[in-house]
Amino acid sequence: MKIAYFWLYVVAIVASLGGLLSGYDTGVISGALLFINETWDLTDFTQGFLVSSVLIGAVIGAAANGVMADIFGRKKIIIATAIIFIIGSILSAVAPNVGILILSRIMVGLAVGMVNFVVPLYLSEVSPKNIRGMLVSLYQWAITAGILFSYLINGTFASAVYNWRWMLLAGVLPATVLLIGMSFLGDTPRWLLSKNRDEEAKKVFRKIEPDKDADKQVQEIKATLNAELASENNKKITFKKWMIMPLIVGIGIMFAQICTGINTIIYYAPTIFKISGFDSNISAIYAATGIGVVNFLMTIVAIAFTDKLGRKPLLYFGLTGVMLSLVSLGCAFQFSDFLGANLKWVAVGSLITYIVCFACSLGPIGWILVSEVFPLRIRGVAMSICTVANFAFNFLVVFSFLPLIHRIGEAPTFWMFAFVSLLCLVFVYFCVPETKGISLETIESNWLNGVNPRDFK
Repeated sequence: MKIAYFWLYVVAIVASLGGLLSGYDTGVISGALLFINETWDLTDFTQGFLVSSVLIGAVIGAAANGVMADIFGRKKIIIATAIIFIIGSILSAVAPNVGILILSRIMVGLAVGMVNFVVPLYLSEVSPKNIRGMLVSLYQWAITAGILFSYLINGTFASAVYNWRWMLLAGVLPATVLLIGMSFLGDTPRWLLSKNRDEEAKKVFRKIEPDKDADKQVQEIKATLNAELASENNKKITFKKWMIMPLIVGIGIMFAQICTGINTIIYYAPTIFKISGFDSNISAIYAATGIGVVNFLMTIVAIAFTDKLGRKPLLYFGLTGVMLSLVSLGCAFQFSDFLGANLKWVAVGSLITYIVCFACSLGPIGWILVSEVFPLRIRGVAMSICTVANFAFNFLVVFSFLPLIHRIGEAPTFWMFAFVSLLCLVFVYFCVPETKGISLETIESNWLNGVNPRDFK
């Protein structure tokens, strides 16, 4: 770590804590659902809607957030998400019936949708190109930390009175940490420049990159902004030349991140373990905690190597491993009579392999890419579109998972996700650019000049 970058790392760590909110909400419902279903006898449809209801709010939050982040700045939006999450967590914990609980989770989802878009955006805009991948990866690491924290909270309160209510209420803690931390930080220099606040941007640059020429950095970004303004004189050419492919890449990588099945694993890990043979809710929660530990630790690998090996090599490795682990999991359920009591251990092994491969690749790199591929002037709106797509895919996958399991069976369901993983490998090869070591301004120039995604330099 460069001593000169000390404040930059402080900024990145505090901002990435937004991932704790998203991760906590993703993981906590997996354990809480087992006990909510004991409080109210819920159908498969209601369980699926309860779990996926947070994604309805997330879509709304992500859709509205792009414009707001471009108008009000990245910092204010992050602070707003923390406040909304605190209120939603409290309302979820005291919900008197499942209807109010669903509405409260939609409110929590509003914050999740906002934070999943704005924090990677914030991190990408404050990061130097040579360590941008690592710093944006901190956000995904914080998500895995939030998931692990939620599993630990689930285990802690599993035997308590009002267990699921305490689980949901504990979400106030990461939101409060984020709220306090962001109150002491500034906005990104790139957003400040887009609002002609040049002197403020220079002060930020001098603080986060004191060994660089702040005036030169400002000039480079202003030149990019001016080029965009000039290109807007011909909107038809602009749209065709550099908006279609970045949007395809952004939405496509969100599809790959979600539709390979990650949130069926995170949301339903204890449920999958119970189906595979674990006897009690508590033992299933403890098994899921192991998944959370692996997810947390293996994300460090992506943080360490994404700026060394590049985005695409890690995506190739991860998608291949995800596909093979899903095939293995499907085969385990297909031949469950032969495996007998060993089914649950094959399931554990397959899920751990899945998480290892996902955490090294699609988890952090998906958000890195969508924070990199769009031009500055529309980066907020474009990332908002991708985040909406992420949560829309998420809703469809999570909502349909339990009905699919009960109607077509476990094996065909997991094999379906494996086939999607294969399609995503093809997409990454042909459509996704390698952005390692390339400045945001150069990435934008490549799109503007019609450079093939496989030829980015």
